[in-house]
Amino acid sequence: MAGRIPDAFIDDLLARTDIVELVAARVKLRRSGSNHHGLCPFHNEKTPSFTVSADKQFYHCFGCGAHGTAIRFLMEYDRLSFPEAVELLSRQAGMEIPREARAAAPSPETATLYPLLERAADCYRDWLRRHAGRERAVDYLRKRGLSGEIAARYGIGLAPPGWDNLLGALGDAESLVRAGLAIRNEQGRVYDRFRDRIMFPIRDRRGRTVGFGGRVLDQQEPKYLNSPETPVFQKGRELYGLYECLEQQRKPTEIIVVEGYMDVVALAQHGVPNAVATLGTATTGTHLERIFQVCRDVVFCFDGDRAGREAAWRALENALAVMRDDRQARFLFLPDGEDPDSLIRERGEAGFRALLAEAEPLSEFLFRELSTDADLRTMDGRARLAERGAPLLARVPAGVFRDLLVDELARRAGVDREHVLATMEGRETPARQARPSAKQPLNLPQRRTTVRLAVALLLQRPALAALAGDPARLARLSLPGVPLLVQLLELLRDEPHLSTGAILERFSGDSHETALWKLAAWDHMVPGDGIEEEFTDSIRRLETLLAAERLQYLHERLQDEGLSEDEHAEWLSLLRSRR
Repeated sequence: MAGRIPDAFIDDLLARTDIVELVAARVKLRRSGSNHHGLCPFHNEKTPSFTVSADKQFYHCFGCGAHGTAIRFLMEYDRLSFPEAVELLSRQAGMEIPREARAAAPSPETATLYPLLERAADCYRDWLRRHAGRERAVDYLRKRGLSGEIAARYGIGLAPPGWDNLLGALGDAESLVRAGLAIRNEQGRVYDRFRDRIMFPIRDRRGRTVGFGGRVLDQQEPKYLNSPETPVFQKGRELYGLYECLEQQRKPTEIIVVEGYMDVVALAQHGVPNAVATLGTATTGTHLERIFQVCRDVVFCFDGDRAGREAAWRALENALAVMRDDRQARFLFLPDGEDPDSLIRERGEAGFRALLAEAEPLSEFLFRELSTDADLRTMDGRARLAERGAPLLARVPAGVFRDLLVDELARRAGVDREHVLATMEGRETPARQARPSAKQPLNLPQRRTTVRLAVALLLQRPALAALAGDPARLARLSLPGVPLLVQLLELLRDEPHLSTGAILERFSGDSHETALWKLAAWDHMVPGDGIEEEFTDSIRRLETLLAAERLQYLHERLQDEGLSEDEHAEWLSLLRSRR
């Protein structure tokens, strides 16, 4: 298994990468002052709001909020994984990834799976056009209202009746078994896995065929048959239709999660191309992270029956852990007997979108389900609600959304907010709020504050950290954002060579990431020749506040229990310094 790529290597790689050159090879940029501007590639716009900074080595869109370093740009634009993006940049920079971090070279058998799966997809498509037994499949697709254009977009094909069509066309039984396209029975006989089925190729984010789903043409079981897990296909990671969705809309406003392949294709046929389906499994956290990489809103679309609501609840449970403040999830339950395919054929795009607009927010669905058989008119019912809800809210990342959920649970249960927090944290009784720790997120207000300005200036010019002195003394200051400021100062004290882009990459996936990107792109209105003076003034103001806090603490100690000799001397010194 590959090890973690060292931070020092990432820092060096970003320092050697010209992000303007990288982006300009894919997006038309125009120089404006020290930055470059262009139309954002991640959302549709007519007026350029996309900025690339050569000095800071990152990009930011003031329209949709997209931001990142060269690595993130490749991941978003070229749809690469983090290791793939690092590998590409390393090759361009003439650098070699440390041996202990390199992924193991694919085995010869794995390396052959992608082309084999693509050849299989070609066979299935060709059989839908030419095979003697194609009429049933073509009639089925026509009755479902699919056009040739949509069938081609999704690569729909046909696995004809018979036990060895694919085996005869491609040969190499061993590779077909490894790719999940063939089965070897107990007697050693190899035969095609998919027979007499409409075939839906499953593509990864790069458009490579990694597996298939097959739908029967009659009443056989199972109705849908998926490829098994293989070295290139994991059901808990892939989403059917995501590649095709992004081909139509690079940055969709929302993605709709439905239950079947035909639902995805039928919605696309009627003007709703932003639907995806899980592959015979519940929606996982990995699925949702993939969705939230490309948009901020997801709508779960399920049948309104008991099975659909159970599937929706499983999706909600998995969604809680990835619901950061900039993300939204909603739930749409369809009328009895309807699925997305039948509904959009009956009501059309406008009718389906009208239903989407009425989808229930995650918070409402959560509390409605939690309140089932919990009579909130009674103490017992409210206690049951609080007991059920607290463990679920504990899964939600810290932030405004979690705070609002806690407030709502406390209101509905009729208990104090601190009681809910104590239950979430497994404490016996509510405890006094602790001083903010470095792991807590920075909830920066929109107004200009000393801490906010100091962090922003430090991101713009990391060398300023050398002027701040020992960061440890500021750690005692109980102001929002101070733990993050101290963390940055300590990082730059130990690694003064870091660029802005390298700093931001270090915080990728961290609870502070969003706040840091906002501050990195913030127009603080400090002129370039005044940055150093403004930063040192900010540190002095924080030190003044720290002295005031310390003096207040010593005042209280003096009145309650008295001071030691050293504390008394410190108290006198602080009093004199204020005169």
